[in-house]
Amino acid sequence: MSRKEFDVSRMRRLKRHATRYGLTILTDDKMKVLGTTGGHQIRDETFKILYGNVPKPFSASLDEIEAWLDANTAAQE
Repeated sequence: MSRKEFDVSRMRRLKRHATRYGLTILTDDKMKVLGTTGGHQIRDETFKILYGNVPKPFSASLDEIEAWLDANTAAQE
């Protein structure tokens, strides 16, 4: 398995992609500290949460974030 498939590498790549469009990917602090399953959110420059806050905060998985970014940034290109 190559390193580009690791979650840390995927997250780094997604954060760079999101930054090009003025977006930020947030990660649940409990996920980082405790190593538990957590989630992510996407917000824009005005700090408005665009994705990952329904049904609860930080509810989007890494795969869902990647799919959302692909769908919404492709429309801007």
